[in-house]
Amino acid sequence: MQSYTIGQAARLLGVSPDTARRWADAGRVATHRDESGRRVIDGKSLAAFSVEIAQSEDDDDAPYTSARNAFPGIVTAIKLGDVAAQVTIQAGPHRLVSLLTREAVEELGLEVGMQATARVKSTSVHIDRT
Repeated sequence: MQSYTIGQAARLLGVSPDTARRWADAGRVATHRDESGRRVIDGKSLAAFSVEIAQSEDDDDAPYTSARNAFPGIVTAIKLGDVAAQVTIQAGPHRLVSLLTREAVEELGLEVGMQATARVKSTSVHIDRT
């Protein structure tokens, strides 16, 4: 049977390795040591756990995310284009601007004055001219 390292399991579950490690430490998914001494999760256990996680996401109001930088604030501006949109959130002293699709803004029901949380995943952004 195939086994997965914590990092591989994290990628398959769509979370950070730290999150997968915390779940394993808490006993939410069983691990064992392979011949190299690495903690691994057997494929059947990982498959069952992935189904459990997917089902619990529907029942829980809290979002499942590996993003650690969350900025709760208030929507201060929305600029809608034909396809894209720009949303500005003031989170304490921080002004965050996000570019997303117009469809996403409409699906979320975003409006100026409502509470929203900006979640930042990337630690840096690189732009290359090709």
